[in-house]
Amino acid sequence: MNFSGKQLSRIRTLKLLCVSILFPTLFATVSLYALRWAEYAITFQPDRYKAGETWTLPTGAEDVSFLNQNGQRLDGWFIPSQSRPASATIIFFHGQGGNVGNVAFIGEGLASRGFDVLLFDYRGYGRSEGEITDERDMYADADAAYDYVANQRGESAERVVLYGHSLGTAAVVDLASRRKCAAIILESGLTSANDMASIRLPWLPAWLHGLGRNRFDSVDKLPAVSCPVLVTHGEPDNVVPTEQGRALYAAAHEPKKLIILKGADHGVSSYGGGYYFAQITNFIEASLKTGPSTNLHNVALANNRQ
Repeated sequence: MNFSGKQLSRIRTLKLLCVSILFPTLFATVSLYALRWAEYAITFQPDRYKAGETWTLPTGAEDVSFLNQNGQRLDGWFIPSQSRPASATIIFFHGQGGNVGNVAFIGEGLASRGFDVLLFDYRGYGRSEGEITDERDMYADADAAYDYVANQRGESAERVVLYGHSLGTAAVVDLASRRKCAAIILESGLTSANDMASIRLPWLPAWLHGLGRNRFDSVDKLPAVSCPVLVTHGEPDNVVPTEQGRALYAAAHEPKKLIILKGADHGVSSYGGGYYFAQITNFIEASLKTGPSTNLHNVALANNRQ
């Protein structure tokens, strides 16, 4: 087929137009997937149980499981208080990596101080089924743990304490902003995914942060939390800067308490030991006694910065 010079010019123009449209679109799509992959790799680092591995329960614990909204079985350990009756039930939300095996000592420490404790793994962690994809999965699994304590263990909301470490604090704040509880504990917590992206990916332009799947906007959700808040952080913290802990404290309503533990880095509970668990115990016991007219901050929880 012979084309006139005018027709050939139109064909070349059309090809150029297609390339100018398709190449940027393809580049943008590949870049978005690369950004999402990097975000996932940084955010979630599950350690799945492998058949044959040692799976040692904490002292006095029972292996428990419950279903999330997708029908996936979430695995955990329920550690009853060493003294009866228990003062409260604590649900512990671990961070981005590992599984419940890494935090058994926390459950044992709290159980020895008069609390029932639920340690559990999000989907895709430890022996829990499924795969975690984004923050919505994490929040749904937090709801499942709360429902298990309420429905299977018969615990009242007024005696449920939510305790999160690192990324787990985002699940705690989200849950407490929607559902009633006695108190929350935020250990080494982040303010938002945007703030963390500025630290982990300093080369990434700020306007691209919004393309991520996760927000983890704890600092914006905290004003909706009405229960007592304990914020603890190491100084310095080489994972989540101490300034983010102080920002969470500033965003929370009274009654609230802030503990800065010098030298603790990102592992406040392991570094603080008995002293730290005593502080947590005092905070929870004071929170359980709080009435509508009690100033918890001034009466029981005078700010103690170490």
